[in-house]
Amino acid sequence: MVLRGRGIAWSTALPAGAGTQSSTPVVVRHSRHGGMFAGLTGDVFPMPTRAPRELATAVRLAAGGVPTPEVIAYAVHPVAGILARSDVMTRLLPEGRDFPEAWRADDSAAARAALIDAVAVLLRALSSTDAQHPDLNLKNVYIAGVGAAATAYVLDVDRVSFAPDAQVAARNFARFARSARKWNEVHGLGVGDDALLRLATAAWVDG
Repeated sequence: MVLRGRGIAWSTALPAGAGTQSSTPVVVRHSRHGGMFAGLTGDVFPMPTRAPRELATAVRLAAGGVPTPEVIAYAVHPVAGILARSDVMTRLLPEGRDFPEAWRADDSAAARAALIDAVAVLLRALSSTDAQHPDLNLKNVYIAGVGAAATAYVLDVDRVSFAPDAQVAARNFARFARSARKWNEVHGLGVGDDALLRLATAAWVDG
């Protein structure tokens, strides 16, 4: 199955081994640059690409209780000299949708409060591991489940950094809030100040 996001990814089932009936659902994603220079840099990275860092970061986040896709494997394909392309295989997440889609799916106060609470749990988990995500936009938060059972997963973790810093929680919140306000302006998403205040309070962010 073909999945579409920043680029194209493919979902499939990874056999557990010969003679077994079990398999692991996975997603294979071709790594690409984002941002304003994406059209210029495309899918080429300096060796060894971001794939090894993504694996190490995902392992560290998971060990700290941060919901994020499990990296199962990666492949690096040399292009020329110090340049290469890469593919990353992750375990398929439970059925769900990104934050903007989840927000639009149910506009009831209870459903939206549950979404905000799920994101607050994610922000607290990031803070507890000293993890700062410089691209914590709404599309990088994936919601699985609904209501009180909703879980927020953080995506695109290859740029996450770790450092003991009292401002980590505030920076992660500010990045998410900035993305929410941009979505409000450009797409009319309607994440109001009341929702962001609830998020700040639940995520223990002051100011």
